Amino acid sequence: MLNLLMKIVRTGRVTEHHDSGTTIPPRFRGKVAWKDSQCRSCEICREACPTGAIAFSNGQLVVDNNACIFCGRCSEVCEHNALGHTAEYQLAVLRDHLSEKIKATLKRSLHIRHVDAGSCNACDWEMTALNNPVYDLQQYGIDFVASPRHADMIMVTGVVTRNLTQALTMTYEAVPAPKLVMAVGACAASGKVFGNSYAIRGAADTIVPVDIYVPGCPPRPAALIYGLLLALDRLGGNHK
Repeated sequence: MLNLLMKIVRTGRVTEHHDSGTTIPPRFRGKVAWKDSQCRSCEICREACPTGAIAFSNGQLVVDNNACIFCGRCSEVCEHNALGHTAEYQLAVLRDHLSEKIKATLKRSLHIRHVDAGSCNACDWEMTALNNPVYDLQQYGIDFVASPRHADMIMVTGVVTRNLTQALTMTYEAVPAPKLVMAVGACAASGKVFGNSYAIRGAADTIVPVDIYVPGCPPRPAALIYGLLLALDRLGGNHK
């Protein structure tokens, strides 16, 4: 026991705080940046995008972050170096007119029920990391619960499959009102990653009303924490 205590003292704090900055790996791909001055509107990037996340409107490039899987294909095929990935991962967005619902829901600690609606498990692994000593989600008063009847929020991962549509619907109905729903990752946020299939119903918001979208394939644990804190309105003036 003494050796364990000494090891803890030597190790010190390992938990990251959201406002202290997060170390980004050198090869990390975040939000797509577009250089207007270098773009020739050839639209090769749009054709190369596997999920249709890139579009052009009035000569301006528009990226649907919910559908983007940050694969890097757009920047690879661009001959004019007009596209590139940044290190920005704080891409979570809230649906409009959520303030009153959030105030009514989140007067206390936030309890979450996870629903895998048909994911590849990549997002699920990132969510699991939220409870490790590095991210330590409980430091924010947020915890996962086993029953939807004890939850304030549902975090949905994966494109919604036909086989799991009923499970998602029943879980949503079991959560006491008012309740929030977060779509985690490009599959749940856009439903475009796997295309059209008889086995797929689509994005999470085609089945249940979604309040928070966290893009990524998969999103980093820090990106998930950003989305949760954005919903909790605990970011002060840091959020965009």
